[in-house]
Order: sequence, then C-alpha cells, then structure tokens
Amino acid sequence: MAQMTYMEALRDGMRMEMRRDRNVFLAGEDVGFFGGCFGQTAGLFDEFGKERVVDTPITETAILGLGVGSAAAGLRPIVELMFMDFLWVASDQIFNQAAKMRYMSGGKLTVPMVMRAPCGATTRAAQHGQSPESFFIHVPGLKVACPSTAYDAKGLLKTAIRDDNPVLFFEHKL
Repeated sequence: MAQMTYMEALRDGMRMEMRRDRNVFLAGEDVGFFGGCFGQTAGLFDEFGKERVVDTPITETAILGLGVGSAAAGLRPIVELMFMDFLWVASDQIFNQAAKMRYMSGGKLTVPMVMRAPCGATTRAAQHGQSPESFFIHVPGLKVACPSTAYDAKGLLKTAIRDDNPVLFFEHKL
C-alpha cells in the first residue's frame, strides 16, 4: 500500500469519486485555479475542468446554497469553505435547509452533499481557529466526520460522497 499524506489522501479520494460518478463536482473559493486554501484540490481542475471544479465568489451562504440546491436536484456536490469558522455565516443553509430538507419532504428529497472545512485551533487568527465540531454533532439530519489519519480521511470522504445525507467533513489544519 502506498504511503500518502493526509492532504494527498483527501485529493485522491475526491479524484476517485469524481472519476466514478459524473454527478460529483467540487465548488468553493479557490478550489480550481489555486488548488484550495491548503492545496487539497490541486490538479483536480486540470483533470475535470471548470464544469466540475467550480471556483466561487467569497460568499459562504451562496456556496452552501449551491450545494443544497444541486444536491436536491440529483447531483453530489462537495463544497469547500476555507475555514470551518465560516460555517456560522451560512447557518441557515446548513441547519434549516441541508439538515431538514429530507424530513420536510417526507423523505422524497435527499441532500447528498459533503461540506468540507478545515478545523483546529492554530495561530491563523481569531476567525480562523475555532473548533466547534462537537456543536454540529447535535444537529438532527447532519452527519459529521472528523478523520485523524490519512487512511481514515480517504475512506470517510469516499463514504461521505456516496451518502444520501449532508455530511460535514472536518479536516484538521495541522
């Protein structure tokens, strides 16, 4: 088995799922041209193009809204926020749309989306170092993944992408 870093494992997991299923796409700030805030998505734009690796404006509400809407329409979005701290900005999309849509539709709609966000306290400033992962575990309708190894990161990410429910996927910055 090849050794991979945590970041390489994330990238490989996304690449494998995007090759497997044409409905899987990636969206977020700088995920295409720059390869993501920490380089997790480097090379995916070159392989899959602008239709499946979408650079978005800096608007967390719109990024998650894009994810919720496209998931409800049958796609499998992976949406990335630069830092988990900004999930609070898009709280309506997360708590009232993604988490509840399946229940509000009597199970007729699913929201198969993955919301990726770096987490963990570091020296990156007050708005970039919170660790409220445990808060999200208590939201009905959401699944939360916090992998600690490269092996777990790749496997959990692939599983999250295939899940028909919204998954918050937290990746530690270190």
